[in-house]
Amino acid sequence: MNIVKPDSHTCLIDGSRLIVESLARSGANTFLGYPITPSNLIYAYAFQRIPMAVPAPDEITALQWMAGLSASGRVPFTATSYPGFALMAESIGMAHMMELPMVIVLAQRLGPSTGSATDSGQGDLLLVRGLLSGGYALPVLCPADFADCWELPALAVRTALSLRTPVVVLTSKEMVMTQRDFDLSSLPEIESAFHNLYSGPGPYQTYAPEANLVPPFLPVGNSTHQVRLNASTHDAKGVPGPASGEALANSVRLQEKVIANLPDFTRFDLDEQTGAQTIIVAWDVTALAAREAVSLLRRQGRRVSLLIPKTLVPLPPVYLDIIGRYPRVIVAEENLTGQLRELLFGSAGRDGLKGVNALGRLITPEEIAEAV
Repeated sequence: MNIVKPDSHTCLIDGSRLIVESLARSGANTFLGYPITPSNLIYAYAFQRIPMAVPAPDEITALQWMAGLSASGRVPFTATSYPGFALMAESIGMAHMMELPMVIVLAQRLGPSTGSATDSGQGDLLLVRGLLSGGYALPVLCPADFADCWELPALAVRTALSLRTPVVVLTSKEMVMTQRDFDLSSLPEIESAFHNLYSGPGPYQTYAPEANLVPPFLPVGNSTHQVRLNASTHDAKGVPGPASGEALANSVRLQEKVIANLPDFTRFDLDEQTGAQTIIVAWDVTALAAREAVSLLRRQGRRVSLLIPKTLVPLPPVYLDIIGRYPRVIVAEENLTGQLRELLFGSAGRDGLKGVNALGRLITPEEIAEAV
């Protein structure tokens, strides 16, 4: 790691280092990427830590190579920001349809378009929510502090392998580039995750699911069974054809497997105070300001609760159950339009809802406290 004090495990570190180490320990063994700010540190660290790290000529190629390597049994990941992610979109949809596990780290920065590469932002939530044609859910996990930069990438690898799907780790410039002191001894051990490999007598059907709606995996090129992968509408054997009953049922299963297994990758922090009438909701780097705002308000004798969602897509129903207990809701996020607010409540909103938003700068704890 970086600067380590001789008498402790505290060091000066950034989220990128934690994310790469977490991915490596959890079983991600291949990195493919094209450098782009603010994900450059992940790119650089991956070439130091990951057994197979390959520079791609562009982001489209990176995702296409990831798909091929995932099909062969590797566990690939990449890191990018919005301009690169936009180029990856079609290939992510392909990997989703082919049920190829992989992890994409998306580091948000100020948009629209190329925006400002070195300014922070939280403007890509609705992008990842609506990325897949048909509205299918792509699991999205979002670290809210450095401890999450350790835990959630490992969870992303486990989820990608257990559900046979691409998973997005949504983070932002401040989380992956800004260094802070951090106690490494607080981090738990990470166990490596593995594919759920098919072991039956055959013939192997690439998309025949088990009870959890997820098909077991076999790599292409194995010596036992044929593996047929397909990005078009297909049946359990991977055979394309007209949008008939079995093929359409397989497409429906892609959504159902994510929803059915959502409790396995639902993560959030909840700090409730008895008698509070207001709950603050914040995600990503704004969660750090929200925690300080809650401390400030409580020192003033004011009662307030805090919800920090970390699983953002699909949206776990428990969030609305929790928020429904409060007459007033403050949603703080670093974007213009209130993307989590819209994801939670739609365009109609709800009574007692208020947003705290900023563009091109961090939201301060004082701004959140004033809204309460």
